[in-house]
Amino acid sequence: MLEKYLINQGMDPAWAWTVTTIGSILLVLVGLLLLLAFILLADRKIWAAVQLRKGPNVVGPFGLLQSFADFIKFVLKEPVIPSGSDKAVFLLAPFVTFTLAMAAWAVVPMAPGWVISDINLGVLYIFAISSLGVYGIIMGGWASNSKYPFLGGLRSAAQMVSYEVSIGFVIITVILMVGSLNLGDIVESQAGGLFHWHAFAWPGIIVLLPMFIVFFVSALAETNRPPFDLPEAESELVAGYQVEYSSTPYLLFMIGEYANILLMCSLATILFLGGWYPLFDVVPFNLIHPFVWFFAKVCFMFFLFAMVKAMMPRYRYDQLMRLGWKVFLPASLAAVAIVGGMKAYGLVGG
Repeated sequence: MLEKYLINQGMDPAWAWTVTTIGSILLVLVGLLLLLAFILLADRKIWAAVQLRKGPNVVGPFGLLQSFADFIKFVLKEPVIPSGSDKAVFLLAPFVTFTLAMAAWAVVPMAPGWVISDINLGVLYIFAISSLGVYGIIMGGWASNSKYPFLGGLRSAAQMVSYEVSIGFVIITVILMVGSLNLGDIVESQAGGLFHWHAFAWPGIIVLLPMFIVFFVSALAETNRPPFDLPEAESELVAGYQVEYSSTPYLLFMIGEYANILLMCSLATILFLGGWYPLFDVVPFNLIHPFVWFFAKVCFMFFLFAMVKAMMPRYRYDQLMRLGWKVFLPASLAAVAIVGGMKAYGLVGG
C-alpha cells in the first residue's frame, strides 16, 4: 500500500520499492529487538513463578526495564578476546549468528500483506537460513582455541543437524496438505476457525497433531532450550561454545538464540495453529486484527517453551540423539508417507 501511495505521489517505482522495503526491514528489526527484550524478561518471570520466586522486579515498574539494563551492561563492558584465539573468526561468529537469525524473519507473514518478502519458496528460504546458522556456532567454538568451547560447538552442531531433519519432514507433511511452499498460502489454507487449523482439522489431525508435538520438541532441541541444552550443561561444558565470550559478542549470541526461538514459535503458529486467523470465525473473535491473533499465538507457544524450561530435567546426550534419530525421524517419515497416501486418495488437501 505504501509503495502504491509513493508511486501515485510521483516517485519513481524503483525508488518507491526501495523505500518501502528498507522501511519494512527497519520496522521488523526494531520491533523484533524490542519484543526480544520483553520475551527474555517473560522467560525469567515464568521460570521464577514456577519456582515460587519473584524474578526481576527492581529495574523499572515490575522489573520491565531489566532487559534494557542488561543490554547497557553488556554493551559498556570491555570485550575479552583470548590471546590464543583466531581473533577475526572469534568476532565474526556472533555476528554471523545474529545476522542469520534476523534474516530468517524476511519471509514470515504476520498478517495479510504484513511480510517483507512474500516469496513462493518461503519454506526453503527458512530451511537454508536455519542450516547456515550452524556455522556461527562452529566458528565460535573453534576460534576460541579451547577444548571446552570446541566440544560444546561440536555438540551443538550435531544436535541442530539431527533435529533439523525431523523438522524438515514435519514441514513436508504440511506442504503435502497445502500444495504450496509459500507461508502465506499455508496460513490461508487454515481459514475458518479452530477446527480448520492443521493441528485440529479432520482427518489430518490423526497425523498432524502428533507432528505438531514432534515439531515442538524438535524446536526445543534445535534452539538448545532445556531440557535439551546439552551444549551448555553447567556440570560438563560450562557454557558450551560461549565459554570465552563476553560483552557485546556474547549479547549477539543471546539475541540470535532468542530470535531463533521466536522464529520457531512463529513457524509452529503458521504451520499448525492457523497463523493470523481467529480461534472462531464469529463475532467478536473475527473483529480483532489478524496481527493480534498471530502475536497472541506466538506468545502462547513461547509460554510453552518457558514452562518446559522450568519443569523438565535435562536429558543425557545419548538420550537426546536417540530421541532424534530413532524416534522422531522414523515417526516423521511415516507421517510423510501417510499424508501422501491420504492426499492421493483425496482425503486431505485441495
